[in-house]
Order: sequence, then structure tokens, then C-alpha cells
Amino acid sequence: MRFTSLVIELIRARPRLIVWIAVLLQALMWLFVALVFYRSPPGTLATLLAFGREYQVGTDLGPPLPVWLADIAYRAAGGHMFGVYVLAELCEIATFIALYHLSRAVVGSQQAVLSVLLTMTVLAFSSSALDFGPLVLARPLWALLLLHSWQIIGQRRGNAWFAWSIEAGLLLLTTPAAIFLLLLLVVFAVSTGGGRRTLRALDPLFALIVVAVLALPYAVWLMRAETLAMPALPQVAELSARALHAAWLLGGLVLGAAAIPALTFLNTGLFAGKGEEPPIIYRPPVEPLARNFVYFFALAPVLGGVLISGLLGLEYVVGGAGVVLVTSGLAVVVAAGDFIAMRRARMLRMVWAAAVVAPAIGVVLGVLLLPWTGTGEIATSMPARAISDFFDDSFARRTNHRLRAVAGETQLASLITLHSGRPHLFIDADPARTPWMNQAKFNETGGVVVWRASDTAGTPPPDILKRFPGIVPEVPRAFEWLVTGRQQLLRIGWAIVRPKGT
Repeated sequence: MRFTSLVIELIRARPRLIVWIAVLLQALMWLFVALVFYRSPPGTLATLLAFGREYQVGTDLGPPLPVWLADIAYRAAGGHMFGVYVLAELCEIATFIALYHLSRAVVGSQQAVLSVLLTMTVLAFSSSALDFGPLVLARPLWALLLLHSWQIIGQRRGNAWFAWSIEAGLLLLTTPAAIFLLLLLVVFAVSTGGGRRTLRALDPLFALIVVAVLALPYAVWLMRAETLAMPALPQVAELSARALHAAWLLGGLVLGAAAIPALTFLNTGLFAGKGEEPPIIYRPPVEPLARNFVYFFALAPVLGGVLISGLLGLEYVVGGAGVVLVTSGLAVVVAAGDFIAMRRARMLRMVWAAAVVAPAIGVVLGVLLLPWTGTGEIATSMPARAISDFFDDSFARRTNHRLRAVAGETQLASLITLHSGRPHLFIDADPARTPWMNQAKFNETGGVVVWRASDTAGTPPPDILKRFPGIVPEVPRAFEWLVTGRQQLLRIGWAIVRPKGT
């Protein structure tokens, strides 16, 4: 009898089950890494939560939806980062499930599984899995927008307009890149016959009304904040440097998607066994409009995002790598043809699993080994809970008041705001960033000022001493890293600003 692996048979018979198993296992893997090896939030997540505590309509972090959702998840988990990590993984799961439904509508259920599995390797390397924020929340919203856009344009399903309008409005409340992404949808609709027929109905008008209502509060905040000015374009002398920067960004995207060409190459006839009859993953023919839809949204977001980021000198691709590359796996599957032979299936499984697991292994090895090989800090190894508890308790014992505000070095101050009391963050170096707190109010309520101690006396840095001239530094407090290794202890200098009237 001819032997076919169980995985291939499951892809043929139960494609949705395979997708759910793969996506859930990846989410559980990252949750395990976070709970075991993270002592503090990754990236700027602590600052995001400090801003979310204030529930502002808009901040310099961008639209409010990611900030609000992060705070809601944090509170729902009882003041534990686990809630935010679960929220990030729910966004990851929603992205792949929406992509599966889009792929199934284009290439059928069986090849849709391949598109999801390929895209998982791309997002594993190109975007963060746990650093919740605009770039993470935008991924499922963009995938859902593409799904419902295809249902509207390609399948002529008018009932998808309502979901489309909600997702477009939420995307505008998530990332500044939403205008660029929505413009791409308009360009495709206008440039195709099916899209132009769709736009002649009344449904788009009602959808625009819903989008406008959702985005109106943030739009009003933008107008009042006077932040709608066009960004400055580079001078002619800067164009060569900006072009080189854009090339680096494009190279980073290509490198993040390197697992796809690797798997494609390993699946060629060069690696087929002698006399092997590989199993075939079949699909119905793809109609030209669907092919154009997939290719357009696989290339246009990448090229447009790289071009805009290069012109403006941004350090990241507009929209984020996880957004612009979300249809890359589907584009490869569409280009592969109606019959995809799975040669050397066991080797393909091993390479795919290695590509998905490698980033998590890299994080674990970095946490465990880097402290022994250098002096660089690993932000997620800071003992956030011990830091916040110490300064909250110290302020309460010294003043008999609850800690209400924290200032000083933003990274350290943000960690202290994660305490159950949730004190306010005050960015004293740039008070405009934290409009809920100013110097006078901070002096009124009192608080803690923190910095990295460079000596045993805990002398404040000159800039902090200039902004808080009356502070008396306390003895620096030392904290152990998750893995200390050859690093010195984390020493935090601090001073108390007593509330007025005490």
C-alpha cells in the first residue's frame, strides 16, 4: 500500500483542525515563555499600560484603542501581565483564523492550511508575539478587513459591509497607518471592475458613516492637538541616505520571510526520493480577480510601507511587518499552482517547526546565556514586581500616604506604575507627553523619583536634579536580575517628594 503521513491526510480531511492545532500550540508556547522567563514586560509595554491607566482619547503613543485594551486586560487579570500576554496571543490567533478563511475563499480549504502555516513562519521572525501594542492589534483587524473586502468585491456579499465598517473604524483607532492601508483598499476597488460595481451601491456610503462615527472622537482630539500637519519631506541631499534606509527596511522584511523560500526550495524535485510519489494538495482553479487581489495586497503594503518609511526616516515599516506580510504565504500558495506536491514531508515538517520555534528558543537562550557573556541588560529580566512593591511600600511608610505618582527615568518609573495601586506616570523630561500630571501637581500629591544609580551614594543625574532641585537622594536599592551572571546588580537611585501638608 502507498503510505501517506497522517499530517497530510489531516490536511486533506480536517484542514480547520490542523490550523487550530498549529495556532494554539504556538500561542501556548509564547505564553509559557512569558510566564517562565519574563520578569518584566517586553519593549515599551509597561509605558503603554501607564498611559492606558489614564484613558485619554489620544496620546503621543497614537490612537487610543490598543492602550485602552491593554489596561482592560491588565485589570481583568487582577493586575498581572498574564492578561496582556493572553490578549496579544488572542490577536495572533484571530489573525491566522481570519487568514485561513480568506485563503479558503481563494484557494480552497486544503491549500489554505499551507498558506497559514507559511505565514506563521513569517510572523514568527518579523513581528513580536508578546509586546502588545498598535502593531499587534492591527494584524487581526487588517486580516479581517482583507477577508471582508474579498467577500464584498469578489463574492458580492453585501452583508459583509457592516463588519467591514466596524473593522475599518477600529483600525483607525489602532494605528496611524490605517489611512495608508484603507487607501490601498480603495485603490484596488477603483482599479478593478468588480470593485467599481461594488462602489456604485449605497452600502459604501453607510459604511463610511459608521467609520466616521467610530473615528470621530480621535479625529477631534487630533484637530485640537494640532497634530494633523504633514510631516517634513527630506531635502535633496538626504535622498540617498533615505533610499539606503528604505533598502535596509526592505531587506529586513525579506529576511523575516526567509523561511518561505527555504521551504519552497526544499519542496522542489531536487530533494525528492528516487521513485517517490509525493502526495498532492489540490485546489480548484483560482479566478483572475482573486489572483490579482492576493498579489496586490502581498506587494503593495510592503512596497508602499517601505517607501513611506524611507522618505520619512522612520525606524520601522509603516503598518508593521506583521501587517504588510500577512498575505505573503497566501501569495506563494497562489503562485504554486493548482497541484502542490509535498515532497519529503517529514523534512518539511521539521524545518517548519524549527522556523516557528526558533524565535522562542532565541528568547530563552538570550535570557539564560547573555548575562554570562556580556554586560548588556535584558529588559525582561528586571524584577518588576519587586521593584514596584519596594517603592510603593517605602513611600507609604515614609509619608503615611499612598503612592500617587512616579517620575524620573521613564523605563523604571513605568515598572513602578504596574503596582496594584497604579500610581500615575509623570515624564518630567517631557511633561507634554503626560498631560494628566505636571510639575505643580506632582509636588502637590508627592511621589517617587527614580534613576539608575551610578555610585553607592545614589547621586541623581544632573538633568533630574535640575528638575527636582530639592530632592534628597536615599541609599540606592539593589535588585537581582532573573539571571545575574557577570552583570552587576540593578541599582536604582531614588528620592521621595513628600506631599504638601505632611
